[in-house]
Amino acid sequence: MPQMNITRSIPLWLAGLGLAATLAALAHDRARTPVRIPDIPGYRTLKCDFHIHTVFSDGKVWPDVRAEEAWREGLDAIAITDHIEYQPHKADLPTAHNRSYEIARSHGEGLRLVVIRGSEITRAMPPGHLNAIFLTDARALDVKEWRHAVAEAHRQGAFIFWNHPGWTGQQPDGVARWYPEHSELLASNQLHGIEVVNSREYYPEAHAWCLEKNLTMLSNSDIHNPLNLDYDLHLGDHRPITLVFARDGSPEAIKEALFARRTAVYSGQLLVGREEFLKPIFERSVRVLTPQVQVRGTGRAYVQIANDSDLTYTLRPATEDPDLQFPRELRLPGGKTALLEVRGRAEDRKGERALRLPCAVTNLLVAPNVPLTVELPFTVNLVPTK
Repeated sequence: MPQMNITRSIPLWLAGLGLAATLAALAHDRARTPVRIPDIPGYRTLKCDFHIHTVFSDGKVWPDVRAEEAWREGLDAIAITDHIEYQPHKADLPTAHNRSYEIARSHGEGLRLVVIRGSEITRAMPPGHLNAIFLTDARALDVKEWRHAVAEAHRQGAFIFWNHPGWTGQQPDGVARWYPEHSELLASNQLHGIEVVNSREYYPEAHAWCLEKNLTMLSNSDIHNPLNLDYDLHLGDHRPITLVFARDGSPEAIKEALFARRTAVYSGQLLVGREEFLKPIFERSVRVLTPQVQVRGTGRAYVQIANDSDLTYTLRPATEDPDLQFPRELRLPGGKTALLEVRGRAEDRKGERALRLPCAVTNLLVAPNVPLTVELPFTVNLVPTK
C-alpha cells in the first residue's frame, strides 16, 4: 500500500491559512528573555543601558522601539541620550531635545520599563562626549560653552559620566587619556562616572580611574542601529549593560545607586566591578552539587558544580596539593552543571580532606588584569588502592 501524502490530503487554502497563522504568530511573538544574574544581599541587581540614540539625533530607530528592544532583552531601565549638538536628521525632524525621551517613556510605562531622560553633550576632546541622565529639561543644555552645558546638567541634579574615553574618533590610538579638564570636572563634582565599556570596547585605563578616583563604572551600548543589526541575540550575544545594585526598581533608587557607585560592568562574558559586588554574584550563582567525593589511589572523581546564572565563569585553580591534582582551567557554562575532575597523586594515601579550593575567576575583573579570587568548598575521601 503506498504511503499517504499528508500534504496533498489537506486543501491548499487550508494549508495556506495555517502557514499564514503560524507566520503571524511568529511575527507577534513579543517575549521577554530574562537576564539571569542574581541579586546581592540588600539590593536588587538591575540591568540597565544608559547610552541610547534614536532618530532624534543620529540613531536609526524611533524612540518607542528602543523601549521595546530593551524590554525584550530583559533590561529594567534605559536612558535616552540623544546628542544635543549633533542633529543630522534636522531636515526631516525638528530639533526637540526632550521629545525622544517622552515617546520612549510613554511606551516604557506600559512595559514597566524605567525610561530616564538624558542627553549627550557632544564636544571635542577634551573633555569629549559626556552623558547627563536624570535631567529635568534637556533643552537647557543647548548652549555654546561646554562648561555651561555641564553646569546646567549639574544644576538639574543630573548624574554625569564620560563616554567612550578611548574612542578612536577622538583618540586615534584607542588609548584613553585623562586631561586637566576632567580633573576640573571631578573637583567641582560634575563628573560622577566613566564608561569602562562602550559597545564592544573595554578601556582598562577607565577601569583604573574609577578605582583611583572613586567614580562609578558603567557599561553601555551607545546603540544607533536597530539592536539586532549589532547583536545576534539568537546566538546568545547581548548588548553591554550596567548592573545597578539598587534598593528597588524605581528611578529614584537607580539614581541613588549610581551616585553611591553600586554598579558593575557586564559585556560579553566579562564582568568588571568592585570585589564587594562581584563576589556575592559569583557565590549566589554557583552551587556545589556533590560536596563529598571519593578518590581511590591515583584514580579520579568528579565534583558537580551548577551555575544558575547566564554568565559563563572561567576558573583557574590556584593551589598545589600533595595528594590531589586539579585541572588548569575549569569552565562553568551559564545555566549548566560542569564537572571538576579531581585526581589522586598517590596509591597509599588515605583519609578525609575538607577543601576550600581557591580559584581565580579570569573573566571577573576587580582591577585591570586582576581576577576575582573565590573558593569552592568540597570534601575528598582518599582511599588506598590496596
